Amino acid sequence: MKYTLRQLEIFVVISRTESVSRAADALALSQSATSTALSELERQFDLQLFDRVGKTLRINETGLQLLPKAVELLDRASEIENLLRGHTGFGYMKIGATLTVGNYLATMLVAKFLQDHPESRIQLQVHNTSTIVQQVVNHELDLGLIEGDCSHPDIEVQRWVADELVVFAAPNHPLAQLKQISIAQLLQEQWILREQGSGTRATFDRAFHNNNAGLHIRLELEHTEAIKRAVESGLGIGCISRLALKDAFRRGSLVPLVTPELNLGRYFYFLWHKQKYQTTGMREFIMLCKKMVVGAERSDQVNLPEIA
Repeated sequence: MKYTLRQLEIFVVISRTESVSRAADALALSQSATSTALSELERQFDLQLFDRVGKTLRINETGLQLLPKAVELLDRASEIENLLRGHTGFGYMKIGATLTVGNYLATMLVAKFLQDHPESRIQLQVHNTSTIVQQVVNHELDLGLIEGDCSHPDIEVQRWVADELVVFAAPNHPLAQLKQISIAQLLQEQWILREQGSGTRATFDRAFHNNNAGLHIRLELEHTEAIKRAVESGLGIGCISRLALKDAFRRGSLVPLVTPELNLGRYFYFLWHKQKYQTTGMREFIMLCKKMVVGAERSDQVNLPEIA
């Protein structure tokens, strides 16, 4: 074959970083060696994989066709190498999770997976839904765990477990004394919400239908813990996953508000690129995730695994 796995690895990293120098840093190579490897790959087949825009390299149509196949080949090669070396783990996986999933489920899942497979390595990134989706599209992540909808044509989506948002307030808030609250009453309140682009915000906006313009949004925050603290301090009311509020409701530092006019149900999902080779490690991790939610109708009913 005219190409090498190293050339493909360099091509993949350049496609992700859009820069020879950043790719060289990521691969611990010199800039000249990285540039030469890419140039040789293109010269050998008389094609161009990137459009040069100043110092930025933007992957072109030919490169986009090659990228998923190169990633798949490198993943398969990594599995073969682990097998030949006698490693019992599943190699290196890059997993991305949205904030609710990442903070309350994924960290425990990763810990349990590494406890069961100590020779494996995992990089866990936590971002909002739109960022995780884009990273999966760009082959920057092997697997995504999200709490929002995804309809990207290049992504495979598989339902994991049901989840529910809940409107909540501090226990001394006037609404906390009511048996149920209407949308009209909710529109009079100050809100502390997640940012646009998050799955939580998308579910919340969808629940309010045509009433979003009437909302009084006092704060938009990227982290659920910050929202909980702001609501506890009396700045307004909030709406996040019941999973994230489980301990606060048990302690009584926050209370749920009954809002029968709002449909706040949703699901957590697995994501991977349709052209992504699903490694043994990915399949094993997804199996662990599914096993953890057996018997739970909703995410807040999940019994989290004990880590030794």
